[in-house]
This record gives sequence, C-alpha cells and structure tokens, in this order.
Amino acid sequence: MLTFRTIIMATQPSQTPSLRFGQVVIGPPGSGKTIYCRGMQEFLSHLGRKVVVVNMDPANEGLPYPCAVDISELVTLDDVMEGLKLGPNGGLLYCMEYLEANLDWLETKLEEHSDCYFLFDCPGQVELYTHQNSVKNIFAQLAKWNFRLTAVHLVDSHYCADPAKFISVLCTSLSTMLHVELPHVNVLSKMDLIEQYGKLAFNLDFYTDVMDLTYLLDHLAADPFFRKFLKLNEKLAGVIQDYGLVSFVPLNVQDRESMTQVLRTVDKANGYCFGNLEERNLQAMMSAAVGADFQFTARYDGVGVLCW
Repeated sequence: MLTFRTIIMATQPSQTPSLRFGQVVIGPPGSGKTIYCRGMQEFLSHLGRKVVVVNMDPANEGLPYPCAVDISELVTLDDVMEGLKLGPNGGLLYCMEYLEANLDWLETKLEEHSDCYFLFDCPGQVELYTHQNSVKNIFAQLAKWNFRLTAVHLVDSHYCADPAKFISVLCTSLSTMLHVELPHVNVLSKMDLIEQYGKLAFNLDFYTDVMDLTYLLDHLAADPFFRKFLKLNEKLAGVIQDYGLVSFVPLNVQDRESMTQVLRTVDKANGYCFGNLEERNLQAMMSAAVGADFQFTARYDGVGVLCW
C-alpha cells in the first residue's frame, strides 16, 4: 500500500552527490607517474587538502605512498599472465577490461573517501590511452559518479633532446588527448635531469609551447637516416600544428614552484579553483579566466596553509 509519505518521497528528485575532484595520472612507462603521485600527495597535504591515492596499475608493486584503493585487491597482472598465459601487454589489457566489468567494486571503494581529493595512478601502456577503450570507459563512468578529473599526461623531458622522438611524443600526446576525452595537461617530467640528456637545439619555451615545428624538421633533414622520411615528418608536424592542442608544463617534482605551477594548471582544467571547497569568489574566477593569476596564486603562498 502506498502511503502519502512514500508518494512524496518518490516524486522528489534524488540528491545529487557532491562533486569530487582529482587527477588521473597517465603517461608512458618510466615517465615518473608514481613519483609524481607521491610528490603531489605530499604537496597537497601541506596545502590542507585531504588526499587519496588510487592505484590503478595492476603491475605496481612496492608503492612508495599510502594507497587507499588498490586494484591489486581485485586483480593482479602476475595472476592474469599465469592463469591465462598472456604476455605483459595482453595481461594489462585484460586487467583493465576486468576492472571495467567490475566497476561496482571500484565505486564501493571510492565511496569510502567521498570528501577527498583523488589521485589515480594509472598504468603506463600507451595503447590504453590511444586505441583501447576500457580506461576511457572507466574515466567516463567516474564522470557519471560526479568526479571532475584532469588527465595529467607525463612525458620524460629527455625526448626534447631528440627531434625525432619529440615529434613522436607530440603525436602520442595529441592522440591521447583526443581519445581520453578529459581536460588535459601535458607535463614534461624530470626537468631537473634534462641537462644530462645533452644540449637542446632550442630554448625550453620552444618545447613547452610547441612552436613552429619546421625548425625541428630542418634538424631532421640534416640527418641522413631521417632525410628519407622528411615528407612523413612534415605531414605529422602539420597534423600537430593544425590541431594546435599540445603544449607542456615543465615539472621538477622536488621544486615547490614547479609543483605549484602544475597544480594551478590542473585546478583550472577541472574547475577546482572555481568551486566552494576553499571559499572561492567571483573575482578569483574572473582573474583565472583572463589569465591574471594574482588572486589564484595567493592561495598557494607559503607552505602548509591556504591563504588569500
């Protein structure tokens, strides 16, 4: 029997879950994703944010940070490789498909930390973010659960020292941006080591802002090996510049100013700086929108506090 109270409750709209902000940290193997997660967790904790790290990589062992949610509780790469006789690449693809098929497990784990800022430490296999759809679908489901996420795509800065590799990285970054379909920040990691990789052909701004790539093509044309691929490289550079989407933020995870710049960019991308979590106001929103960062930057002055 339907009571009046039951009818009233049924006609009321369901309460929308509160917004949850965070980063999905992606990038090739060895680009520094796990170190970034550890450094960003410590940095955000000093700023007063309650941070949760989610390990999405079933091959991650010996994590250097406290992990609130770990995919290895659901599936591990070693078990998949042994049980299904798959190699590392095929096994990792299977693990992501398995997680996609068991999203209720992930939802239950995340609901235990509803009032936190999230860092998702993701696998390093490039195909997961350029071709295969499981990770993309997982990210889409997170958005339906009211997560506001930014994809932080880490790329090792040593690729800047090799024009051919840098063009390849640009293609991979562009493909990832188009496939993942999230607000996206490309990061050149390990900037503290870049001098060890050799002298750069141009200044750093050329690589972070992805300026006229014809200058890189001239360098490639001077190499006998790459000269025969000049037309191919010209077409690739043309595609990158026609989209005009790829740029990079340099990062030294040990440098506070560098971490602040990355965090500022991420917070703008996912809208964290426009929310109510830290008493943001209309002036802060407008100053960030036009690029005047004086209000927004003030929140990150000092260590250990957020201030205006």
